[in-house]
Amino acid sequence: MRMKPILFLNPVFVQRIWGGNRLRTQFGYDIPSENIGECWGVSAHANGDCVVREGIYEGAYLSTLWKEHPELFGNCDFEHFPLLTKIIDSTGSCSIQVHPDDAYAREHENGSLGKMECWYVLDCHEDTKLVLGHNAATREELAEMIHQGKWSEFIREVPVKKGDFIQIDAGTVHAITDGLMILETQQNSDITYRIYDYGRTENGKQRPMHVEQSIEVITVPALSEKECIKPALNLPVNCLNELISCEYYEVWKIEVEGSFAFGQDQLFLIMSIVDGAGSVNGHPVQKGDHFILPYEFGTVSLEGDMTIIASSVNKERA
Repeated sequence: MRMKPILFLNPVFVQRIWGGNRLRTQFGYDIPSENIGECWGVSAHANGDCVVREGIYEGAYLSTLWKEHPELFGNCDFEHFPLLTKIIDSTGSCSIQVHPDDAYAREHENGSLGKMECWYVLDCHEDTKLVLGHNAATREELAEMIHQGKWSEFIREVPVKKGDFIQIDAGTVHAITDGLMILETQQNSDITYRIYDYGRTENGKQRPMHVEQSIEVITVPALSEKECIKPALNLPVNCLNELISCEYYEVWKIEVEGSFAFGQDQLFLIMSIVDGAGSVNGHPVQKGDHFILPYEFGTVSLEGDMTIIASSVNKERA
C-alpha cells in the first residue's frame, strides 16, 4: 500500500490591533506587518484557508482536500474540517470575550459551529496573568456587573507560566493579556462575543461589542481555576502525553529527544513544531512548521530535539 503524503501547510497570518512581531523574531515567519497577532497554521476556515506547500497536492486548499479527498481524513462525518490550529502573539490585552456553544451558534450565527478551545503557553512574562472566568454567582449579578461596567469586580485574573495548558470551554469568559504567546487548538469557528475592549479604536472606530449575546451564553457560575489549567512543562520524553480528551478534540504534547516512533491511529493527526528541529519520516521540520498526517499513515518516525503539539478529533464523535 502506497504511503499517504504528509500535508505540509502554508500558514495564514491575521493582523490584530494587539499583535506584535514575535511570529517573525521567534518563529521565523515572513509576516507582512509589525502587528500580526495570529498565525493560522492549520485552517480550512473561510476567513483563512491554508494551502498545501509541496508534494502531490501542492497548491490545494485544505478545504478542497477535505471535500475532494475524504480518504485522507478517515472519511470523517463532518461537513467542514473540524479543527483550527493557530499561534497567537499578544503585545497588548485582547478584548474580554466569550464564545457560544454549538446550539447557540447554530441558531444565532447562521448555522456556524460554536467554539471550544485550548491553549498551550509558549511564552509569557514572569508575572503574567490572564482573564479566565468571572466572579458572578448568578446570571442576574453577572448582567448587573457588565451593564454597570464593574470590570474589576467581574473578571477573574489568574497567574500562568510557560508550559501551562488551559482549557477554554464555550461559555468561559477569557482574555489573552500582554506578552502571552500560545498555541491554540479549537473548533473550526471564528465566532467571538466581545464583552469589553478597554475603549480601544480600530480605524478610528470602537470595535463592536456583543453584550447581550455574552450575557446569554456565559456559564454561571464559572469553572474553577483548577478545572481549567494544568502544568505541562516537564512531561516524559519520547511519548504521547495526553493534555486533554474532550468532545471536540484530543491534544498531545511530544518532547522528542533523539528518536521516537509511534503508529498514527487517528483519523488524521495535526502536528505543530513549537520548538527545536528534526525530521518526520525523513522530511526535515523545524519550529513553526504545521502539517497533517493522514488516515492510515502508518508508523511516524521522529528524529531530533523538538517539542510538538499534536491534535485530532475525538474518534467517537466522528
